[in-house]
Amino acid sequence: MPFETLEHMQHGPVGLRLIRSRDARILQRELLSNRGWLQPWEATIPGAAVGFDMRVSIRRLLQQHRDGAGYPFVMEYDGQVAGQLNVWGVARGSLCSATIGYWVSERFAGRGITPTAVAMATDASFDRLGLHRMEICIRPENRASLRVVEKLGFRYEGLRRRYIHIDGDWRDHHAFALVREDVPEGVLSRWVQGRVPPGAGSVPPGPTD
Repeated sequence: MPFETLEHMQHGPVGLRLIRSRDARILQRELLSNRGWLQPWEATIPGAAVGFDMRVSIRRLLQQHRDGAGYPFVMEYDGQVAGQLNVWGVARGSLCSATIGYWVSERFAGRGITPTAVAMATDASFDRLGLHRMEICIRPENRASLRVVEKLGFRYEGLRRRYIHIDGDWRDHHAFALVREDVPEGVLSRWVQGRVPPGAGSVPPGPTD
């Protein structure tokens, strides 16, 4: 199902919309000015030089969107570009699942942008894109992202050893997920109305190395 069946999503000052080719310049500027903030969490390719070209990246994301394999969004705050959120790895058929990844500029951190955008994207994926399961994988050291899944009540599903190549090496990730039946009232509504079950999204104590 194409993203165009969805309207621009908005909750308070936080907006979510399909990425556009003309976003390349501002997104590249944000990435360059946030190197110290973002680099520890950025995906890399084994053996490849570190670098990025947002024009190329956006072309690939929009091609994935046309192929039905992903939904690439820009996160906005009061109309300003604040970061990116991608619903990627979309599987149809008997699985009907996807994974969410995101980044937000440091100057917009702490304003509730990421949990709001993740909630809106998950609700849209369940209600209007026909998906059944949404997953988020987070490095154990990334406390800010762990707070996102704690706030929204994504269920902890285990540790994935050396799962994704991040910042130059294979890194462990905690896996979290929700299925449609977990949130009949919607992820955003459940969070905003304070109905996330206590302890939901918490990582149980145990060894991580």
